[in-house]
Amino acid sequence: MGLMSGTSADGVDAALVEWPTGSEARPFRLVAFEATPFETALQQRIHRLAAGRLPGADVLAELAALDVALGERFAAAAVALARRAEVSLGRVAAIASHGQTVAHHPALHATLQIGDPSVIAERTGRPVVADFRPRDLAAGGEGAPLAPFFHRAAFADPREGRVVLNLGGIANVTWLPAGGSPDDVVAFDVGPANTLLDAVVQTLSGGRERFDAHGARARRGRVDERLLAELLDDPFLRRPPPKSTGRERYGLAEAEALFERSSREARTPEDLLATLVAFSAEAVARACRDFVPGRVERLLVGGGGARNPASMSELAKRMRAPVEPMDAHGVPAEAAEAMAFSLMGRNTLLGLPNHLPRTTGAAGPRVLGEIAPGADGLAVPRDGEDKR
Repeated sequence: MGLMSGTSADGVDAALVEWPTGSEARPFRLVAFEATPFETALQQRIHRLAAGRLPGADVLAELAALDVALGERFAAAAVALARRAEVSLGRVAAIASHGQTVAHHPALHATLQIGDPSVIAERTGRPVVADFRPRDLAAGGEGAPLAPFFHRAAFADPREGRVVLNLGGIANVTWLPAGGSPDDVVAFDVGPANTLLDAVVQTLSGGRERFDAHGARARRGRVDERLLAELLDDPFLRRPPPKSTGRERYGLAEAEALFERSSREARTPEDLLATLVAFSAEAVARACRDFVPGRVERLLVGGGGARNPASMSELAKRMRAPVEPMDAHGVPAEAAEAMAFSLMGRNTLLGLPNHLPRTTGAAGPRVLGEIAPGADGLAVPRDGEDKR
């Protein structure tokens, strides 16, 4: 089972997947998937912590409290998914939890994901694999992006050059050349996708709305070309990969500044949102043009942005290849990242590398993840066995 909470901090995605017992990833079967939203108050606590909006004396206490609270939420999501799938937790080999990122500073070789894996192991009785990113950083990498390992396993094609785009809080791309090897894959964070959009909507609505549902507000707006040009004049966008970023660069502070500036300049919120959608799409198009070493024949889109008609429309206008949700290739767009960590957790249990070091800049292949033993230690159930 894979558990994921992304940069938007809007809830837990949980995916239960059957993988082959050896080193191959195909064929795989998604048994069940469920997204469990966080209530607004919890999401705001995460955002405040990540944005450094707490008094210094309160930071460590809130960090520790959220670590436990999120561990409980992840555990509850795992229990709920097993119940929905009518699969006993005793039949689950392990739970792989990405956790909730609250700090990611690759220049400092540091990252921090919270959601205590010991709490998850205690509540579910299963071994929990967590803390995937620190080992990559320790090996000289950026700690991100990690999903390309799954993208290659699920979407690589012998005849077609593809880019897999995740439109979560941050947009990241994975280049899969036709018939390429793991060393041929190129992947990196592009820039913001939903982080700025969501934060603007939350600021505009006073927290009553968490995102622009179906891109409705953005679709009513008009792109401000002058502001778009300023946003695209961004050193991070020009920096060659490997590279990664997050809410510390494209987060609440930047969204609030853009919202306040737009108010001063008589730009409507809808125009600001339309411009931010165009910013994300154009950044992806330029990244594919400037940093992808081959012809893109298809763009497969996952993450919450794949369900945003405004984002998909802008991508279709700016890309020179067909743009489609990854659902058409066997992976529901919302489930992709949870499935990715499910596969990575399986490889941790098998002692197999579970990242692509060329995409992160790590010195070489590593087995990422640290394990919190379950009620029976690290015992993995055999086929059909209920290990409780």
